[in-house]
Amino acid sequence: MQGLCVLGATGTVGRNTLDVARRHPDKLRVAALAAGRDADGLFELCREFRPRLAALADPAAAARLRERLAAAHIRCEVLAGPQGLEDVARAPDATQVMSAIVGAAGLLPTLAAVRAGKRVLIANKEPLVMAGALVMAEAARHGATIIPIDSEHNAIFQCLSGGVGSANGPKGVARLILTGSGGPFRETPLEQLAAATPEQAVRHPNWVMGPKISVDSATMMNKGLELIEARQLFGVAEERIDVVLHPESVIHSLVEFVDGSTLAQLGQPDMRVPIAHALAWPERWESGVGGLDFARLRELRFSTPDARRYPCLGLARAVLRQGGALANVLNAANEIAVEAFLGRRIGFTGIAELIERTLDAAAGAGLPAGATLDEALAVDRWAREWAGARLRGRAAQVAGHA
Repeated sequence: MQGLCVLGATGTVGRNTLDVARRHPDKLRVAALAAGRDADGLFELCREFRPRLAALADPAAAARLRERLAAAHIRCEVLAGPQGLEDVARAPDATQVMSAIVGAAGLLPTLAAVRAGKRVLIANKEPLVMAGALVMAEAARHGATIIPIDSEHNAIFQCLSGGVGSANGPKGVARLILTGSGGPFRETPLEQLAAATPEQAVRHPNWVMGPKISVDSATMMNKGLELIEARQLFGVAEERIDVVLHPESVIHSLVEFVDGSTLAQLGQPDMRVPIAHALAWPERWESGVGGLDFARLRELRFSTPDARRYPCLGLARAVLRQGGALANVLNAANEIAVEAFLGRRIGFTGIAELIERTLDAAAGAGLPAGATLDEALAVDRWAREWAGARLRGRAAQVAGHA
């Protein structure tokens, strides 16, 4: 019986994780749950799974949860704020930690789990993009096991039989090939992209995801961030990591070896597949997802992403080549830009524009390298402030013309 902590329990990945856990009560016990501010959602999960610990990043929401649990006579210690999330991640009776808090808020609790020597299942991209070298070094220092949950990186993990953490990359690998559906705008005429709405952007053709991740798929920033993650996880140089469009989302990634052979991981586009793999590794558990019907797979298509349609992918690749703190800047600016797009303060094509402007400003800002946690947080803070100020200036400019 293993103890499980789920960070981001009320989100899509968190709920899928708990669905897998629900299927294996003889193997997993939910020891701790954490979320942002969804007190009602976390209450329902606490009522079902009866964890010893729960936490909400929002102190007011944590107070509401505490009151509801007491009224329902459910014994569960409730923690609050960023420190509460870190304490939950270190819960001594949780041997596995699902890190699924979206955004930079996931970095500190992920590091807390790593430093506690846990098996850390990383579903959020930001910790490895913001401070990947630090996270991997701390994992080695404290004996933590890192297993990626992103379907693409989990696919590579499976093809490499669990090979992560090698600074020089796994032996015999020629290329890593990340696949992406291309999102909802794969065939939209380029001249119509500027008018794309948030409702259209979050309507992913294959996957069910939260709004931020869905927008990242529409811009293909998700693939850009995955490029950076793959470099950190597997130690393969940027020029040996490719991205291809694969609209069917059946092949989740491929590994090409120097002898000319290629291994691919296939499966339904359902997050429970990589989640179940990671929870059970090195064993295999039932996930609730059926296998593929190959007789009905009429075609598997592949193509090269159009740089004009997906400028965010090019920005991410340029950042990976330059190194330093720019990946952190890219991530922070993207979060600000996506939030502004979802709030209808900028258009769809304004996402890439704001990110590029922020990266240009960072080049002359004398930012620290981001090698330490304090430096990484400082770079993240600078990028958010600069991108936010740029947005406010633009808003004032628009208001001035009204």
